[in-house]
Amino acid sequence: MPQITIDIDEKVHKVLSRRAKKNLMTVREQAEDIIRRSAASSKLQTTSDKIDDTLVSVFSRNKRGRKN
Repeated sequence: MPQITIDIDEKVHKVLSRRAKKNLMTVREQAEDIIRRSAASSKLQTTSDKIDDTLVSVFSRNKRGRKN
């Protein structure tokens, strides 16, 4: 498995460790989970056409937002 090294500041580490504790994970596992979920969700997104007309974009059938 490829290894990536990142530098985070103390504030980010506190937030990450609180979130990891809440999810019963280590900080490393929590970071891996966040990256994995982000990569998986970005893979599902498709590029959409930009619509200049606001009225058309409001009533378009394109789904926006988070998928459940």
